[in-house]
Amino acid sequence: MDNIVNFSITGDDITDKIDFIVCLGGDGTLLYASSLFQEGSVPPVMAFSLGSLGFLTPFEFDNYQDSINAVLKGNSSVTLRSRLNSHIYTDDNIPNNNHNYDHDSIFGTEHKLPDPPNLKVKFQVLNEVVIDRGPSPYLSNLDLYLDNRHITTVQGDGLIISTPTGSTAYAAAAGASMIHPNVPAIMITPICPHSLSFRPIIIPAGVELKIMVPPDARHTAWVSHDGRSRQEIHKGWAVRITTSIYPVACVCRRDQISDWFDSLAECLHWNVRQRQKGFTKTCAINNGKSESESD
Repeated sequence: MDNIVNFSITGDDITDKIDFIVCLGGDGTLLYASSLFQEGSVPPVMAFSLGSLGFLTPFEFDNYQDSINAVLKGNSSVTLRSRLNSHIYTDDNIPNNNHNYDHDSIFGTEHKLPDPPNLKVKFQVLNEVVIDRGPSPYLSNLDLYLDNRHITTVQGDGLIISTPTGSTAYAAAAGASMIHPNVPAIMITPICPHSLSFRPIIIPAGVELKIMVPPDARHTAWVSHDGRSRQEIHKGWAVRITTSIYPVACVCRRDQISDWFDSLAECLHWNVRQRQKGFTKTCAINNGKSESESD
């Protein structure tokens, strides 16, 4: 017990104090562990399934000692799961992508610059950023921009901006495709859109998204980050979303491909159905007759 060190979630900076994370729980435990590292890199994570679903937790707890020893010996691979930066501004005066750091960060010496005064909330997410209508009875009215170009106006219950990891979470329930975490992409999924032609789309990971509540919207909107930090955004406010430079390194049980397809089969029962039976000679039909009658 003398080697146990307690950290305060709100008061201590644990970015450079932890080398390895072991998660005991479900997917929510892994999301919570990721949320503790908002300002820098996330240590490698080894997740044991003790929850309900366990899509992101490939290891079984029964043989945890052997599994951990194998990882510590270097006999493992990792999947780099990308995260998203979400910045909420009280107006549309959004700085450029690199406003947080000066140019020395290119050479590995980061000097953090102060946040702009109009920055209300900033958060890094592993699954998704959700902008929805909250308790309002009206449709969400959101302007969507990609690299400062207006793409469309979202009218519906809301919008899900997800990572490939998040594509198997809320986005999948909303009808999106499932993306392997190695694919560098961002998924845009509408929630119950008012237009049936508004389908989910996949865009490159290097773009900048901006979602804005227009001045003529009937009501405000609400933003949540991996189901946490729910924040109301008012008319004229904007949310800027980019891919974070700090992914989450998740230790694989087997390898990057096998683990993902195992999770699809075991947790989501992907494409599980009874196999179609083949024809037998006695039941094969040819123009309404059996093969024996055709002969």
